[in-house]
Amino acid sequence: MATVPPHRIALLGGGFTLDEDGLLDDWLLDHARGPHPSVCFLPTASGDAASYSEWFLQVFRSRHACEPSVLPLFRRELDDEALRAFLLAQDVVYVGGGNTANMLAVWRVHGVDRILREAYDRGTLLCGISAGANCWAEASHTDSFGPLAALTDGLGLLQGSVCPHYDSEPGRRPSYRAAVADRALPAGWALDDGTGALFTDGGPTETVTRVERARVYRVEPDGRGGVRERALACRLVGGTAGD
Repeated sequence: MATVPPHRIALLGGGFTLDEDGLLDDWLLDHARGPHPSVCFLPTASGDAASYSEWFLQVFRSRHACEPSVLPLFRRELDDEALRAFLLAQDVVYVGGGNTANMLAVWRVHGVDRILREAYDRGTLLCGISAGANCWAEASHTDSFGPLAALTDGLGLLQGSVCPHYDSEPGRRPSYRAAVADRALPAGWALDDGTGALFTDGGPTETVTRVERARVYRVEPDGRGGVRERALACRLVGGTAGD
């Protein structure tokens, strides 16, 4: 019988856009298929900003043993068949930050949402930072609409909700906690900047940090109108386990 590949998603609280040491991206690529993986960057949430794509290619070509590429959609060149073949050939799909709601809308127009689900089922490692972390869950806490708000139509590959930038952006933590307490958002996962969380077959299997105090949190209703917030033990990348 054929072996069913694991379903894997990595949420990043950092990466090439925030971290000069490349530790989180090194950790990510350690989980890719093979020693020289193909890594496709999707800059959709930034409107396919050229500088963002160039930055990705520069960093991944110079620092990491992989085959990087970029897939633009605002000036799309591939037809449906070629687009599907290209994405399914990737070992890693890495989604950048920007506007989560706009990105999901563009993906759906081009059928990228369906292809990513197929890639996920085939064992491609899906990952991203900020909007690129939000998109995989059922729901997320986002500033796509200006003020922080609940977005409830994510791809749903990961149950619950996601909140990035938990420790670094004013209002993120209290606003997310309030949304979960009010059940505007389902229970979920909050990431401080500098952390990473790997989910395998829907559950967290590894959490890491490159900053000793940074953590990944499980946030869920406490049944009394508030929330329970639990910090997960994070291994210090290149170091030992955190408290």
